[in-house]
Amino acid sequence: MKRPANPSPTLAAALWPATVASPGQAVRAALLVLAGAALLTVSARAQIPFWPVPVTMQTFVVLVLGMAYGPALGVASVAAYLAAGAAGLPVFAGTPEKGIGLAYMLGPTGGYLAGFIAAAWVAGRLAQLGWDRRVAGTVAAMVAGNLLIYACGLLWLGAVIGWDKPLLKVGMLLFLPGDALKIALAAALLPAVWRWRR
Repeated sequence: MKRPANPSPTLAAALWPATVASPGQAVRAALLVLAGAALLTVSARAQIPFWPVPVTMQTFVVLVLGMAYGPALGVASVAAYLAAGAAGLPVFAGTPEKGIGLAYMLGPTGGYLAGFIAAAWVAGRLAQLGWDRRVAGTVAAMVAGNLLIYACGLLWLGAVIGWDKPLLKVGMLLFLPGDALKIALAAALLPAVWRWRR
């Protein structure tokens, strides 16, 4: 995707402006990244257990963070979350019961976790184009992000549990009703915050 010449400010930048070349800018970025990683950890705990991948609020948080923060801080937040999980902290859905650290990340959910990075980046880029300021744009950005997460997740899932399994059913179709609700929630939330900001 071509970088816009003058990207629109993200929601985070509009609500908490960063002063160029200010020492406080690094502190602001660090606080936003830590807050994003914490939100991802909390969203992993709000789950409905399914096999082989549980239903959580993480895709909602990943995509909303990407749009609210922009690509750099959105990806940094997801990377910080994944780094905490790789280090053995129980931040993932089902941890520590289903394992921790790299062993967990190499399990059935590993592709979805990797997809979070790509989805946060794309959602952030689309937000820089102003997609998150309207309902239709937010829906389109959420759908694009979800498709990336599913693509990565299903490819990895097939490699882990076998291509002879009903991958589309267990790895995507069961999640679509919940995703529709998350998309509707984001489409109501983000444009509303922008309207309030104006």
